[in-house]
Amino acid sequence: MDVSIRPISHEGRTLGGFDYFVLWAGVAISLAEIWAGGFLAPMGFWPALWAILIGHAIGNTFMALAGIPGSDHGVMAMVSVRPSFGILGSGLAAILNVVQLVCWASIMLIIGARAGVMLGEPLGGLWASNAFWTILIGLGTLGWALLIGHRAWRLLQNLAVAGLLAVVVGLTVTTFRGVSDAAARAATVDALPFMLGVDLVIAMPISWMPLVADYARFSRPGPEGSARTFWATWWGYFLISSWMYVLGLTATLVTGTEEPHIQMLELMGAAGLALPALLLVVFSTITSDFPDIYSASCSVLNLSERVEARAVMWITGIVSILVALVFPMDRYESFLYFIGAMFVPLFGVVLTDYFFVRKRVLDIRALYEPKGSYWYYRGFHLGALAAWALGFGTYEIAEATRLPLGATLPSMSVSALTYLMLLRLERSG
Repeated sequence: MDVSIRPISHEGRTLGGFDYFVLWAGVAISLAEIWAGGFLAPMGFWPALWAILIGHAIGNTFMALAGIPGSDHGVMAMVSVRPSFGILGSGLAAILNVVQLVCWASIMLIIGARAGVMLGEPLGGLWASNAFWTILIGLGTLGWALLIGHRAWRLLQNLAVAGLLAVVVGLTVTTFRGVSDAAARAATVDALPFMLGVDLVIAMPISWMPLVADYARFSRPGPEGSARTFWATWWGYFLISSWMYVLGLTATLVTGTEEPHIQMLELMGAAGLALPALLLVVFSTITSDFPDIYSASCSVLNLSERVEARAVMWITGIVSILVALVFPMDRYESFLYFIGAMFVPLFGVVLTDYFFVRKRVLDIRALYEPKGSYWYYRGFHLGALAAWALGFGTYEIAEATRLPLGATLPSMSVSALTYLMLLRLERSG
């Protein structure tokens, strides 16, 4: 895949619906998603199951919509932010995206390394070292990201996802032996409010919104290509991510563990499936983590075209390994809510601008022209920034007060309506 900030040529746009389904299914096969599913256990099984399905339906729709500017025009994600926020204003989103991508890459490595240590403890020595697994999986993820664009990469990705799905089936059978117990459990006294549970689910697909267009831009051109990419992305992530969440939820309810993915891997090891469990740990981390490294380089290119993309990948990969050695995982749930607070209102503005204001029409040349139509006030669109800030505040207040509607929909609505109102005032003035 090209890492240039410029639009992808028609000749370079070769990916079809199956490619996107496999890509996002592979991203969703993640121990991090299993762990996140366990956070919903205080709701009880059936309310949490509905929260998983509703949250993914909402979050996946926003996520897949964020890829349409890429599939329509061949532009990367942060470039698609320029028409609404301004050329320099999009740099704020890019910086924030790089930070969250490094954090995500580190979180994936931490979870994978902990699981690797658990499986390696019977062997002792290096196999029981957290640093060893962090570095090994981190370098594997970096290598996978650097392979993007090679002919062998697509085949390897398809094989890896097929193998992971087979292992996850075994994991599911092991876990759901206790599903009747899980279903019988009621919510705890300090139950998680339903819509906050939905927000917790939405946060996962929302975290991919700032990078989905980095991959959608390689789809076959034309309206049919955009529609196919949208639905392949939607279904690929919806089916597998929902599956992962339900696994984590069930394991937590059955065992009471705070780290359901570890409990599930222990069960596989006890059943003589240690090798498949180890393959799940390594390759699920790699297939869900490499987009963080690739898209971090795309976001940095949005800040400056002078940087060398592959060098940025190396830096991102190494930094994520170093951060993984010190990241406080007790803040994981708070991190998910923070992602929602930052990116829900941001893309409330971006999607409103693209679909309702511009009606999917962009001036491609102006996307790269200082002082052009997307320059606004010194490179920043102040109305978009104000709408983003108001939406962020709405999310934080709604989460803190446990608003019955949750935080996602109010935040996105406030940012979208504020943007439209300020845009009308700008044009009338």
